[in-house]
Amino acid sequence: MSLTDADVRAALSQIVDPNTGKDLVAGKSARNIRVDGSDISVDVELGYPAKSQIDPIRREVIAKLRALPGAGNVSANVYQKIVAHAVQRGVKTLPNVKNIIAIASGKGGVGKSTTAVNLALALAAEGASVGMLDADIYGPSQPTMLGIAGRPESRDGKSLEPMVGHGIQASSIGFMIDPDTPMVWRGPMVTQALEQLLRDTNWRDLDYLVIDMPPGTGDIHLTLAQKIPVTGAVIVTTPQDIALLDARKGLKMFEKVGVPILGIVENMAMHVCSNCGHVEHIFGQGGGERMSKEYDVEYLGGLPLDIKIREQADSGKPTVVADPDGPVAAIYRQIARRVAVKIAEKARDMSLKIPSIVVQNT
Repeated sequence: MSLTDADVRAALSQIVDPNTGKDLVAGKSARNIRVDGSDISVDVELGYPAKSQIDPIRREVIAKLRALPGAGNVSANVYQKIVAHAVQRGVKTLPNVKNIIAIASGKGGVGKSTTAVNLALALAAEGASVGMLDADIYGPSQPTMLGIAGRPESRDGKSLEPMVGHGIQASSIGFMIDPDTPMVWRGPMVTQALEQLLRDTNWRDLDYLVIDMPPGTGDIHLTLAQKIPVTGAVIVTTPQDIALLDARKGLKMFEKVGVPILGIVENMAMHVCSNCGHVEHIFGQGGGERMSKEYDVEYLGGLPLDIKIREQADSGKPTVVADPDGPVAAIYRQIARRVAVKIAEKARDMSLKIPSIVVQNT
């Protein structure tokens, strides 16, 4: 009995993508199935950065197809393809930027900037082209965390070249002022600065642009929602009731302006004693998970209160770079993959494929 496409599809439907939870056929990852006598070849397309996942998935696909009765040579090409996805209605997409992720919090001090830079670095570690926009105009911290010093170049006197740290492109008001200079600006100046940083930076073919938002729900957040093409937002909070109260306000603000919530990250979820290993929930327990259930959004993961996270970020080498094989970096990478999978599940941006209609007088 000769092999058929249906036999191959049936085998592939038994393989579940560990990141999406869907089998390769239902998730439309299996493509270009070819059966030539006893030889089988198949492409598996992953819509999210998956450098660390490609080999395990390829091995599983080959093993499953070789187990088919009568199977000969089996080849599987597993690759990632990140595309642009839909944004708010009426907002133009940004050239050379496929997806924009806003990292926000209801209040300061919950570790939003540290989470943002580690998620950006985790996406890059999984094979994505990533940029970081430091939108926290009053307290820019990304230059320090990325270990970048100096001023950005301008080749034409109008636009800025992004600075680069640990393989990701970055733009921040912090590159243009002295570290001790306070930003005593009113709202309109701040929002104008954000737009200029975003649009006047020559981003180079980004799969994801991560925006480190200022805390709260002020002018910058409204500008972001109304004028900047945001694919989705991630809310960072701690388990503490006071932090959750403000995080809820931030979440509801994004909902009102039509920006999808990709999920909630619970920072400082627990503390593990470095001496005895005792686990203690200093800021409470389970607050982020309860909030995610209350608003029907995904709980992306919880991060520990760990002195190394702070020390590594302060030194200009965040955890994902400083200790890439450590347990905390593994959590950041898992959260980053979940964020990317949530984006991949959204509708694709078709605006560039719609032809422009020009009416001319003849």
